[in-house]
Amino acid sequence: MLFIVLILCLCPVFQCQTEDSEFPEDVDLEDYMISDMDLNAGPHRVPRQVKTLLTKETKPHIQELSIQTTIISRYAFTAVSCSMLNRHSAATQGVFQFHIPSSAYISNFTMIVGGRVFPSQVKAKEKKIKKEGRETNGKPKIKDSTEQSEGEMEVFRMEVTIPGRNRAVFLLTYEELLQRRLGHYEHMTSVRPMQLVSRLSVGVTIVEHSRITYLEVLPLRNGKTPASNGNGKADGKVGPPVSTIVKQNETFCKISFTPNIVQQAKIVTNGMLGEFVVRYDVQREMGIGDIQVLDGHFVHYFAPKDLPVVPKNVVFVIDTSASMLGTKIKQTKDALFTILRELRPNDHFNFVTFSNRIRVWQPGKLVPVTPNNIRDAKKFIYMISPTGGTDINSAIQTGSTLLSTYLSSTEEAHHNSVSLIIFLTDGRPTVGVVQSPTILGNTKATVQEKFCLFTIGMGNDVDYRLLERMSLENCGTTRRIPEDADARIMLKGFYDEIGTPLLSDIRVEYSEDAVEYITQNLFTNYFNGSELVVAGKLTNRSSDSLHVQVTASNSERSIMLDKDVSLRERERETEKRLVEAEVGPNSDGYVERLWGYLSVKDGLKGRLRSQTSGERENYTQHATNLSLTYNFLTPLTEMIVEKPQILADGTLAGAVSMEAPPTKAPPSPQSSNQLSEDDYSLTQSLIRNGLSKPSSAIAKATSGVRKPAKKSVTLSKTSVDGDPHFVVEFPHSKLTVCFNINGEPGHILRLVTDHKHSGVTVNGALIGAPAPMGSHKEQRTYFRTITIVANKPTRSYIEVTPQKVILDGRDRMILPSSSSISVETANLAVVLNANTNLTVTIQGTIKFIILFHHYKNPAPYQRDHLGFYIANSKGLSKNTHGLLGQFLYEDIGLTHLPRNFSMDVENNTQEKQGKNVMLPSYPTLKLKNRTVHVIKKSRRIYSGKQTVDCWFVKNNAAKLIDGQYNDYVVSHLFDTGDWANGTNTH
Repeated sequence: MLFIVLILCLCPVFQCQTEDSEFPEDVDLEDYMISDMDLNAGPHRVPRQVKTLLTKETKPHIQELSIQTTIISRYAFTAVSCSMLNRHSAATQGVFQFHIPSSAYISNFTMIVGGRVFPSQVKAKEKKIKKEGRETNGKPKIKDSTEQSEGEMEVFRMEVTIPGRNRAVFLLTYEELLQRRLGHYEHMTSVRPMQLVSRLSVGVTIVEHSRITYLEVLPLRNGKTPASNGNGKADGKVGPPVSTIVKQNETFCKISFTPNIVQQAKIVTNGMLGEFVVRYDVQREMGIGDIQVLDGHFVHYFAPKDLPVVPKNVVFVIDTSASMLGTKIKQTKDALFTILRELRPNDHFNFVTFSNRIRVWQPGKLVPVTPNNIRDAKKFIYMISPTGGTDINSAIQTGSTLLSTYLSSTEEAHHNSVSLIIFLTDGRPTVGVVQSPTILGNTKATVQEKFCLFTIGMGNDVDYRLLERMSLENCGTTRRIPEDADARIMLKGFYDEIGTPLLSDIRVEYSEDAVEYITQNLFTNYFNGSELVVAGKLTNRSSDSLHVQVTASNSERSIMLDKDVSLRERERETEKRLVEAEVGPNSDGYVERLWGYLSVKDGLKGRLRSQTSGERENYTQHATNLSLTYNFLTPLTEMIVEKPQILADGTLAGAVSMEAPPTKAPPSPQSSNQLSEDDYSLTQSLIRNGLSKPSSAIAKATSGVRKPAKKSVTLSKTSVDGDPHFVVEFPHSKLTVCFNINGEPGHILRLVTDHKHSGVTVNGALIGAPAPMGSHKEQRTYFRTITIVANKPTRSYIEVTPQKVILDGRDRMILPSSSSISVETANLAVVLNANTNLTVTIQGTIKFIILFHHYKNPAPYQRDHLGFYIANSKGLSKNTHGLLGQFLYEDIGLTHLPRNFSMDVENNTQEKQGKNVMLPSYPTLKLKNRTVHVIKKSRRIYSGKQTVDCWFVKNNAAKLIDGQYNDYVVSHLFDTGDWANGTNTH
C-alpha cells in the first residue's frame, strides 16, 4: 500500500479525480506502458508504481476482463470474456481461472488463440478408470462439483500456451437459478483475476415480472471478511464498491462496476478484489403465486407471506471431537448462544454432543422454551470441551431416537409442528461405524420420514458426499462452512433460513392433461424468506388455461389454494415485459432452460437417493440426456477442449493473427505473428450464445479461419438501414425507390423469404428509441438482430447483433463482432470485418452484407443497430418475397400524371375565377397494376458514405408493398413461413 500513500501525498490533484477520470476511454493501458509520457504530468496517467507492478509481470497480462450477467425472473445467464496478452517474443503459459457458484452449470467455453477458434464440446462422462497423477489434456480443471452445497464457489481453470507477441481470448458462459434466502435473492460475481486488469467491467442486469422492492449492492466480499475496503468512502461507511453505477425502474435494474487500474490497486494489488454481490427482492401478492409462460414451458414461483409461524421441534447434534478445538468450537458456541435467544415460546429443543462418546443434555425428552431451560442450555454449551474421535453413526442414532420418541408421545407432541435435526461436524467418521453405506442405511431406518435432517460441514476434512446424501434422503439440505470462514455468522445464517417454518407438506398440482415433465412439486417444509419453484413442460400449447392447486398445512389448519390461469395471457405478459426491458435474444427460451436446469438438479438428487442400481441408472440416464440437450457441464458430463499446438519456434501451428479493427493503429511489422489490437469485449448478448451445443465442425472450420482479404465490398443499393429506411434498386428500369417502415419495438419483420426454393429466409427484430426533439415521429426503431436461415442442402443459420455473430450449422460457433475472421462451412461462407461489416455467401450465388453501427456516446434517440444489404440475389427464385425480397425480379415504371384542380380546391388562387386549372404533372410509379404516388428524395447509405437519389413512397409504403405492415410481422426470428397473402388489395 506504500505507493498509494505516495500518490495521496505527492499528487493531490490526482487524488481528487481518481474516481471519475483516470483514463481516457479510447486509450489502452499498453499506450501508457510503451509511451514516453511523464506519468506524473497530470491526473490522466497511470501512477509509476502501478506501471512498475505491471511491467514486472512475467505471466501474460489480462488486457480486458468483462463479466456480464442478465437475470431474468431469478434465472441468471453470465458471460465472461477474458483477453490475455503475451508481451514477450517467446511462447508463454497462460492460465484462465474463474470462480463460479457451485450451483451453476457451465453452458459454453471457447478459446481464441492466435486467430484460431478452439471450441469446447460437452460429452457424457465415461466410466471412471482411476489413474493416479494422470493429466487430463484438453479438459478444463474444475473442482469436483458433485453434490456441492449451495452458496459455494468452485474454480474453472484452463491452461494454454500463448504464442509470442500474441493474444488469447477466453469466453465462458454459465447459468444458475437464484435461490431466495432470508427474504432476498443474492447474485455473486467473482472478481479475482490475480492481477491488475487494464479494462475491467462487471455488469448485472435484472429483469423481473414483479416490482423490485429491495435492491442493494454490497461492498466487495473477500474471504472470511464480510466486506473489504473497496467501497471507496473516506468516512468508512459501508457502501457499493467504487465506480459502481445503478440505474433502476420498477421492474428493471442495470448495475455496472468498472474500476480502472488505479481504483483496483487501491483495493488490492494482487487483483483478488473479491466477490461483487447484488441483493434484491420483488413484490409478492397473496394467492397462488407468480406463473410465467414462454415457448411451451412454464415456471411457478410460490412464496406466500404473512402466515403464522409453525412451532418446531429441534435437536442440535454437535461435533465435539478434538479437531473442533480452538476457533471452530468457540464460533460454534457463539452461534448456539445466539440461536437459543431466538427460539420461540412454542418451540421444543434439546442438545446432543458427540466425539468418541455421546452426551445428551436432557435425556429422553425435548424441553419447552422457558427462561430456566435457556439458562441451563447455555451452561451446557459453555462447558463443552473438545476431545476424542468422531462417532457420526451413534450421534445420528441418538438424536433421531430422541426426536422420534418425543413425537410418538402424543400427550406432548404438538399436532401441527415441524420437526428437524441440525447436525454439525468438521470431520469424517473415525469411531464406531465408519462405512458410509451403513451410516446412511441406519439413518434412514431411524428417521423413517418423520422429520428432516439438516447437515453442516466445517472445513476441508469433511465427507461432504456423506452429509449430502444424509440430508437428501431425509428431506433436508447441506451447508458448507469453508475453513477460513466465520462459522459463527454462517451457522447463524443457516439457522435463520430454517428457523421459521410457515408451511409443511406442500403439494403443487396442475391440470393433468395440460402439463408433463414437471420438476419437484412436493415439499416437506416452506420456511419464511424462501421460495418454492416448480417448472414444467406444457403438453398442449393450444390450451387456453392451466388449473393450479396448492395444498399445505400450517400451525392452525390445512390450506388449499386453486386458480385457473390463462396461459395465453400469461405468455403475452411475459413477452411484453421482456420487450419493454429490451433484453433481446438473451431472453430466448429462458423458461425452458430454467426447466432443464431444475430437471437436471432433480435427476442428480434422485440418483443420490436411489436404492437400487436400476433406479440409479434411470436417474443417471435422464439427467445425462438433459445435460447434453442444454449443453450443461454437470457431474455426469465432461468438457473436451481442443488445445492449440505450438511449434518449436514458439508460433501457433497453422494460425494466422486476426486483423486489427480499422479504428485502431495497424500493428508494426516486427513479426509474422505480431499482435493485432482487436478488442474482444464481449457484451451481455453473449449470454445467449452458449445455449446450444458447441461445434465439432468449428475445429474443421478453424482450419479455414483466415485473415479477410483487404478489398472493398461492392454493395447493391437494395437495403434497409437506419430508422429503418428501405432502398430498392430496379436495375432494368434504372430507378431507385425508397420508403420507411414505422414498426413497433419487439416486432420481427420478414425481409426476405424463399424458403421453398432456395431455402433462404431473412428476418429482423426491431428495437425502439425515443424520437429526437422536434421530430414528427413518436419514436424511432432500428434492427437490433438479423437472422439468416439457410435450409438447403442442410439447415444452418446466422444470428447477428451489433455485438456478436452466431454461426450454427450442424454445430455452433460464436464470434464477437469486434474480431476479423473468415469461416467456411458446407454451404456458408462468412467474412467478418471487425466492427464494420459481415458478408454472408450462401451456396456461392446469394450474398448478403450486414453493416454494424456502433455509437461511442449515443444520444437518447440512438441505438447500436444493423443495416442489411443484398449484394447478390442470383440464387433466389422468382417467388422470393418479404419487404425487400418481393422487388428482386419486379420491373417498375415511372410516369407523370397531370394534376387537375377544380374550383372547389382550397387555397387555389384561381378558384374564384371558376375555371379548371392544369398544374404541373406529378410523378407516379406503376407496379403490378398499382399506381403509387412518389416524391423525389435522397438517401444516405453505406454508413453515410454514399448518397442516392430515390423516389420516396409515403404512408408505410402503402400500395408499393404487397399487403400491409402486419402481413410482414412474424412470430419469432427463425420463422420460415412463406408469403401467403396474395397481392396488394388497395
